[in-house]
Amino acid sequence: MDVTIYHNPACGTSRNTLALLRHAGIEPVVIDYLAHPPSVAELKTMIADAGLTVREAIREKGTPYAELGLADPDLSDEQLLEAMVKTPILINRPFVVTPMGTRLCRPSEAVLDILPADAFSSAFVKEDGEPVLDPQGKRLG
Repeated sequence: MDVTIYHNPACGTSRNTLALLRHAGIEPVVIDYLAHPPSVAELKTMIADAGLTVREAIREKGTPYAELGLADPDLSDEQLLEAMVKTPILINRPFVVTPMGTRLCRPSEAVLDILPADAFSSAFVKEDGEPVLDPQGKRLG
């Protein structure tokens, strides 16, 4: 299965998502989007494929969102996308692309929505100790 994750190794949610993919036996293409941001066209496609608006895909916390004036409702999607590509920390993370769909994996277990139901056969626990999969690999919660 061809899978791509737009990853930030400093982000716990991103690390948990990557760990879930690897737990499924998938070695995804890992793109450090801070060093190698997607193009405006790629970002626009990912956001649309994930069923989000551009504003829903912007990360405000821990970013220069406010300083850049991005809360201005008069800014167009194109202007916001340009800002996100120019300052990639503004891109919420992690985005995961699989043949089954695209998701902004917040929380990390959202990745399960775009993986085969039988991809797991054992338990999985997040870094913080929160269980995600039971001993048979079935989704909890």
